Amino acid sequence: MDWTYYLLQVPLMLLMWLLFGLGPFAFALWLGYYFMSLRLRRQERARFLLDMVETGLKEGRRPEDTIISVAYSHDSAMSAYFYLAAAYLEKGLSLREALENVPQLLPPQITAMLQTGLRLGDIQKVLPACRRLFKDAVSQTRGAINYLMLLAFVGLPTNIVIFTVMVIYVFPQFQAIFSGMFADGMESRAQAVHPLTMLMDSRGIIIASQLLLLLFVWCTAFIYMDGARFFPWLERALKPFLDRIFYALPWRRKRMQRDFSGMLAILLDAGMPEAEALAAAGDCTGNQIFRQRAQRAVAGLQNGMKLTEAVQKVDDSGEFQWRLTHALHAHSGFFKAMAGWNESLDAKAFQEEQATAQTVTTGIVVLNGLLVGFIVVTVFSMLISLINSAVLW
Repeated sequence: MDWTYYLLQVPLMLLMWLLFGLGPFAFALWLGYYFMSLRLRRQERARFLLDMVETGLKEGRRPEDTIISVAYSHDSAMSAYFYLAAAYLEKGLSLREALENVPQLLPPQITAMLQTGLRLGDIQKVLPACRRLFKDAVSQTRGAINYLMLLAFVGLPTNIVIFTVMVIYVFPQFQAIFSGMFADGMESRAQAVHPLTMLMDSRGIIIASQLLLLLFVWCTAFIYMDGARFFPWLERALKPFLDRIFYALPWRRKRMQRDFSGMLAILLDAGMPEAEALAAAGDCTGNQIFRQRAQRAVAGLQNGMKLTEAVQKVDDSGEFQWRLTHALHAHSGFFKAMAGWNESLDAKAFQEEQATAQTVTTGIVVLNGLLVGFIVVTVFSMLISLINSAVLW
């Protein structure tokens, strides 16, 4: 009878452990993998689309025809947005109209660059500038995996759970023992200002501050991984706010300068008027603040300023001005003359992003370490007081 009972219980317990123990843990791991690899998967789909379009152009086919023919293969590597764009193209819409109707197909910067290439009548000219953006996803994903995700989903939640359990179950027991060891008088007054009492009195503030910090880190991770793109209404609502934040971040601003200078060089090499080239290059950054600065440069041109003077409205440091002045006298064209500076901006952006991620993560770890240290000092000071009281007794 006992063996039958155990034979029935063991499979049931194993099933319960798989469903309620391993199942949620595996789902959490899959969810973390999905969000951490989101940018890389978007990058790979965009790379595949650009390679496909370029191959079709070399064979003399229109981009619309190439996309429609690939959609017939029903390749699972492509996203649903790709097939939606192919459906629009099959209805007779142009590639420009399809990109406008399906903004989630490509990152906003690549979409703007492709539309600029369509305006030029030669989309192949903008493909090198589009491919330069693929390096960004590697840097952002590395920072997210190494620092942000580990902190957001392991470090801070673990600290909150441990501290909450200690406040509810452990510290009250120590406090009761500590209270019972002392009588009224000096020792009781010493107990009133004991660190354990201070910790218990401020437990609500500590837990609330940790929860707020965790919420802030989660929101940062959501924005960092472009989670707002899942919700178009949220992306539209946050766009002005995010544009200001991204422009304030030095590595993001350097990448905008890289995209702006690369597209400006391509458009100038293609013979586009300087005012139109400045406006189009500003649109390719995908940032409203940068667009406004580019419009100020356009206004400067219309007021009689030279191009090398007008670009100071875009770059306050003046470095872009003398780089562009040098490119004006180069015989290889603007794009090749500006290639070195664009690579330098890319390298500096990568360095600053990784350094900032490490600094922020280290700062939060240090703050949590101080809290843990205070808890350890509190418990050991209480134990020392108990030992001294027992010896004297």
